Amino acid sequence: MRHLVSVDDLSLDEIREIFERAKTFSSDLGAWSHLCPGLISASLFYEPSTRTRLSFESAMQRLGGGVLTAAEMGTSSASKGESLADTVRVVTGYADLIVLRHQSEGAARLAVQYSGVPVINAGDGSHEHPTQTLCDLYTLWIERGRIEGLDVLIAGDLRYSRTIHSFVFALARFGANIVCVPHRGLELPPYVVQRLREEYGAEPMRADVSRLGKLAAESDVAYLTPQKPHQLSLFTDAKGMRVDHVDAVYMTRPQTERHGEGANVERYLQLGQSSLEAESLRDAVVMHPLPRRDEISSELDTDPRGIYFKQASRGVPLRMAILAALLGRQPFSARPSDAAPRLYPVRVGENPCPNTTCISRTEERHVTPTFRVTDRYPLRAVCGYCSQELPIRLVGCSTTRHFHSRESATARKIRPDHLVFFRDEEHAAALGFSAATR
Repeated sequence: MRHLVSVDDLSLDEIREIFERAKTFSSDLGAWSHLCPGLISASLFYEPSTRTRLSFESAMQRLGGGVLTAAEMGTSSASKGESLADTVRVVTGYADLIVLRHQSEGAARLAVQYSGVPVINAGDGSHEHPTQTLCDLYTLWIERGRIEGLDVLIAGDLRYSRTIHSFVFALARFGANIVCVPHRGLELPPYVVQRLREEYGAEPMRADVSRLGKLAAESDVAYLTPQKPHQLSLFTDAKGMRVDHVDAVYMTRPQTERHGEGANVERYLQLGQSSLEAESLRDAVVMHPLPRRDEISSELDTDPRGIYFKQASRGVPLRMAILAALLGRQPFSARPSDAAPRLYPVRVGENPCPNTTCISRTEERHVTPTFRVTDRYPLRAVCGYCSQELPIRLVGCSTTRHFHSRESATARKIRPDHLVFFRDEEHAAALGFSAATR
């Protein structure tokens, strides 16, 4: 049984296989009702959605299957206090696949633990949205014939947009060049940048965006990921790293529903035909995950470069391909991904995850906090659900009951399943650990 929690759950060859199948489906959307008769998908949406939910339900029905919809989970048993884990266990008996959208980061990963059927992540908080990313990649692939080596500019709210987070990881895997133009104060979050650095060898650096014109005029920072001269390396030195050409501009709306106090979206980035007059943008296609507000002018709706409505419509054949694969009606023939992270449970002390909207914080009844080690020197780890870095000052060994500096040579030798994390010495002492003696 396969799940789709993150785009990293698929190998690059499997993603290419999905694209080829989606292209075949799109030639005649009504010709595939023989693939999934008698199968049912359940839509569990704890947050509002139009395009994602309807495109999944359209895809399932075009494959000949049925759909159960719980689009207003706020009025369901969840409003009575039922946990996500219990809801998933119940719905497993009603359907052959679950499509889940939830406001807490890592919710889909929790659902997988309690589900007897495949789970598809349709967006978990500001964390990831893998099927939107696949739709975005598919659109680039259709429009440009490839993804490798493309110059893709992403703009707007890069901090809270889950589509952006999935998208930059996937672009990095394919070897595309990424230019980030965030609204002031809404840059990529540190854990996303850290993951780009650690998993893709990408070091963020400032780039020369003088040829982007109005689009970058109000932005504090822009990053460039050149494929050459160093594959998958991010530069922060503007010397010689000028953005001369862009293949696609990917705009995002301000994610105000996730903004905390102090967020300012006044003078938010806007894209119109005058913006595309900049030398490097003249041939760029314009993409947007939708819904939009005012960040893309309606004048681009009739401009052939504005492909965001095509992008949305391509979600149906793309999701048909995903459903057919996960339901076993068109299994993958390509080799699967071997990038599944090794997660370890937090066995001693309280949950170290600092993210208050992580599912490990919002649903403590059914969650065992987990972590993933990302570096051994100095020792660093991230939450196994939301991927945010854990605030570690000291580390201990559950067998010796001693604690050490996370920069120490001893810390590097502790087995991951024996690691314990502490904020300070007082915290370590409270849990019965003592300083190691030489």
